[in-house]
Amino acid sequence: MIDTAQFQDFNNTRKDKERKFFVQHRRYFIFFLILAFISLGILGRYALLMLGNPPPEAGAPRVRTGERGLILDRNGRILAMETRLGNISVWRPEIRDLDTLCGELAPALEMPAWEIRERIETAASDFVYLKKQVDQSTMKLIEIGREEGHFHGVTVEPIVGRIYPERDLASQIIGFAGDDNKGLGGIEYAFNEELSPKKNLQAESADIGYTDSATYRNNGDQVILTIDANVQFILQEIGEKILTENHAEAVMFMAMDPRTGDILGSASLPGFDPNTFRSSSEIARMDRPSLWAYEPGSVFKVFSLSALMEAGAITGNTVFICDGHYEKTTELGERVVIKCLGAHGKVTAREIIVFSCNAGAAYAADRLSSDIFYERLKDFGFGGRTQAGAPGETGGFLRSVERWSGRSKPTISMGQEIAVSALQMIQAASAIANDGILVPPRFVSMIRSPDGKRETTYRPQSPRRILSAETARAMRSYMMAVTSNIGTGWRANVEDLSLAVKTGTAQIIDPETGAYSDKDFIASCIALLPAESPSLVLYLVIIKPQGPSYLGGRIASPPIREAAEALVDYLGIPRGRNPQIVHSGTIALQPKIVPDIDGRVPDLAGYSKAELIPLLLRDDLHIEFSGEGWVIYQEPAAGTPLEPDTVIRLKLE
Repeated sequence: MIDTAQFQDFNNTRKDKERKFFVQHRRYFIFFLILAFISLGILGRYALLMLGNPPPEAGAPRVRTGERGLILDRNGRILAMETRLGNISVWRPEIRDLDTLCGELAPALEMPAWEIRERIETAASDFVYLKKQVDQSTMKLIEIGREEGHFHGVTVEPIVGRIYPERDLASQIIGFAGDDNKGLGGIEYAFNEELSPKKNLQAESADIGYTDSATYRNNGDQVILTIDANVQFILQEIGEKILTENHAEAVMFMAMDPRTGDILGSASLPGFDPNTFRSSSEIARMDRPSLWAYEPGSVFKVFSLSALMEAGAITGNTVFICDGHYEKTTELGERVVIKCLGAHGKVTAREIIVFSCNAGAAYAADRLSSDIFYERLKDFGFGGRTQAGAPGETGGFLRSVERWSGRSKPTISMGQEIAVSALQMIQAASAIANDGILVPPRFVSMIRSPDGKRETTYRPQSPRRILSAETARAMRSYMMAVTSNIGTGWRANVEDLSLAVKTGTAQIIDPETGAYSDKDFIASCIALLPAESPSLVLYLVIIKPQGPSYLGGRIASPPIREAAEALVDYLGIPRGRNPQIVHSGTIALQPKIVPDIDGRVPDLAGYSKAELIPLLLRDDLHIEFSGEGWVIYQEPAAGTPLEPDTVIRLKLE
């Protein structure tokens, strides 16, 4: 048994040892004590973050993120909006059965199981994103699965993102936003600053739940487009059918109100869904009407002939002879030959448009200097951007006169050796529609503040006169004749509605040979309606059709008619062929000139049968006809002595 003295000695010895141990290890105790306090502070901070708003930091501003602004069509239909989305990821160490996980995730993520497995197995780290910016229904499916014991290792990361309720409708115009909710294409990119939330450094504290001022962001502005979702739907629906029936590479179909420049619809097919833009190709995301430059072909004659008429180089009565081709030799000895679809005989500006006569257009261009012709085409906007609001818009290609060859001017007059955009073409058409006043196109009508109290009209350029009213009206009258039975655009004719139309077929240069391809073409058609006072311009371009025909008059005219039929009633365009022609009250008719008969066979090339009627009535002449149209061949040749029994045989086409 230990006595009291022994116990006291033992106790004193123990205390001395403890005192020595504490002195020796005092710095370690202090370190662990400080570490414990820091840990408690971090845990408390985390709890506050999870349960409510964080406490204010001294001298540090707090940020509240606002929403990205809406994109709306002209009638207020939402085309782009902000919503809560989620990123789906997986942590590989927590996966229990990879095959089971991939099979269960496949229907929820709308991805094949093999693709999910491949992403997981080939990832550079254990943390793998499977799909980004999924919608709330997908997020809910994953959460329910996790609650039921599935999807081990899968995590849903809530984010703020962009959705497009109308999916592929006008998708290339609208564009899309990336993971950081910043615009990456289309209007989303071009107007990213306006759409983005705005910083406010002097926010009222009550607005965000604090008792002092703070930094936060207001919602972004709204962008109101000129696009009408219903018009856009009609153009895309018809465009899809064109794409399929003609096995075409692409289709562009535009509708514009020429009075305001508002683009009501602009279809670029094939298209894409901006909700899943990562799975789309770059070419599908391309806004072709704004970005792609191409040779327009014969549709361009509307503008080249208008320029020639406005400059006074030709009038509506100026006559040219088309014998099936244009030919000239320049001062430098260069021989220029341009083929025509047929021998059209005597042609004026009207026939050049109606029959799409290449030779007539080329001969007409010879009557104007290159410098003036170039400036007139620039007036139409060719060679420059329209500034309609599309990012990356092309300015097309119109070389300076110093770089023209001897064949440039006649070739440009028929729509070759010049590259345009569909936007430029529809802009130029506004001058024909508006009695000479060109109205630049636009995709955006206004920028509106989130509360709707402030609106700013978007008008990149001002209208300007480039033609006289007389020239524009004359051209529309020529284009109206294109829909007649003898015109190239008769298939575009709409009953009880007047259309001013021009068709075109352009060759495409083969990049391998540098020459025009004999199998790749661009078929097109432009229409102004109603022709007397247009309130709608339609422009259709079919790129590389591979069907039974590639001619614009055959495959581009019928869809123009279909679109016109669908749109006139929706837009309230009046029907009825009641043309109102304004003139001085006198009409000058071109006299019919009968060939002289001076004992020799006259030159009858280019004459029509109607013009030769006076000769047919003569008893001293024997004339036989074959074919219809204009004289392309005669026998005997002009200048042969004329005998009483001579029979003049004429071939018409």
